[in-house]
Amino acid sequence: MKPRHKRLVFIVLGVAGIGVAAALVLNAFRSNLVFFFSPSEVMANEAPVGRSFRIGGLVEEGSVQRQPDGITVHFRVTDNVETIPVVYSGILPDLFREGQGVVAQGKLGEDGVFHAEEVLAKHDETYMPPEVAEALEKAKQRSGADSATGGDLP
Repeated sequence: MKPRHKRLVFIVLGVAGIGVAAALVLNAFRSNLVFFFSPSEVMANEAPVGRSFRIGGLVEEGSVQRQPDGITVHFRVTDNVETIPVVYSGILPDLFREGQGVVAQGKLGEDGVFHAEEVLAKHDETYMPPEVAEALEKAKQRSGADSATGGDLP
């Protein structure tokens, strides 16, 4: 084989190797990517089915129900427009309370209940996760548009 052909084979193998490595990295990135949705977006069927995602909003007042096993908790997350029931088995953060901001990661069941694998609560009185604040603001704007148009969104 001529030196010119050897260089060409080496270059082709190098480009193929880089392509395979890039494909593996992108696939790993895609499988670990977790999107955030508000309860309104989940109710509008914008959330992925069968994939893990985050839902955020406020823990609805009077909705926290602890099961006798001491680990399972049922509560509802709201953006003041729509509400999603959530079930979580595990130890809740110390700052988890009704009326406070929360972000839960998990999957939406076919029964419409969000099965959380992780629950995060805000860390002080003035902080709210940016995603939750933005979702609440969008819901407020939708609600204002809803009442201005007679209750029906296009």
